[in-house]
Amino acid sequence: MSDFSSISALLNQSGASYRIFDMGRRISKLTSDQFEKLEQGLIPYPSPYLHHAWLALMLWNPKQTDQNVVWFLKFPLDEQGFLVQAVRDDFLNRLLQNISQMLNQTSLDDSNDALKDNPFSFTPDQEKMAMFHSMANKLTNAGASHFYSGAKAYLGGEMGWKNWSGVGYQGVADLVTRLDEDNNSAYLINAIPHLPTEPLVALCTCLEHASPNHRIATALQRRLESAISDAHASSLIAALLRGLSNIHNDVMVKEAIETVLTSTHAGNAEILTAIATRCHTSLQHPDLLSLYLEKLAVSEAGQAGFSRILADLMFIPVMRILILQAFRNPQRSDALTTAVGNMFGKQFAGSV
Repeated sequence: MSDFSSISALLNQSGASYRIFDMGRRISKLTSDQFEKLEQGLIPYPSPYLHHAWLALMLWNPKQTDQNVVWFLKFPLDEQGFLVQAVRDDFLNRLLQNISQMLNQTSLDDSNDALKDNPFSFTPDQEKMAMFHSMANKLTNAGASHFYSGAKAYLGGEMGWKNWSGVGYQGVADLVTRLDEDNNSAYLINAIPHLPTEPLVALCTCLEHASPNHRIATALQRRLESAISDAHASSLIAALLRGLSNIHNDVMVKEAIETVLTSTHAGNAEILTAIATRCHTSLQHPDLLSLYLEKLAVSEAGQAGFSRILADLMFIPVMRILILQAFRNPQRSDALTTAVGNMFGKQFAGSV
């Protein structure tokens, strides 16, 4: 067995084609150069989530793309957001031991997984797994799942908007992954105004991993404006913000968040969590961040939610700086001052 000093070295010498994805806040690609720098401790992890790096390493045979394997890995990060080298080394040692044992077996079965008993592996939730599966299939030209045609028929209005139960979530993910194919964007633009809550939420949880065009974003924005008047629509509003979170028009996202934070839904914990975990780049606007912090301080999430959400946000270096600046705002409310004091201590609250 060769002596591999890094995951990058192992991947580069495997002979397989590979891609690396961030699986934290949303599914996004990491370049091999980025990953090598992360491993070397030259750059912090770009989008930490819950103080960890959440990764998918996909390897496949370039001559037989159906022969592929995916490793889902979760690594803790240090206080500055860098990969912990000792953890990476521990993972590599465990991986190489398993591979060595597998090579010595006369027969292999599913239990002989390279990540068997590895504490750094994880399983993505069902929604994220469906979207990753679609992206992986497109990457290897494997084609969409058999659910794709049903999702197209439903979103094309052919089945009736109430007949959602027979549509596979995987089909929606396949369609969203292929917005640039088969007139799929037009299907969504026409469908969004009519979709019941459940399929619209499912669609939005897929769209957060894509880059919807302006017309799709406008359709989502109109549904958001309509939902705000419904006192029972907080979960839908949270989903719509997630669906809008990765569009290219930052002004539209910012305006959507402002609209929600100045509505009766502003204190809803699910909405505030969606903004923090999916729309954190919009919170880099100081005025929007201040509004968000004020609403979070008095929200139904309570002190525990305030502390947990901010601890996650402040692990992103740029957000930490901006949040500390917002704490120093002399116009901050007494409620925000109290929440900050309860999180960091009254001495800290008095010093900012």
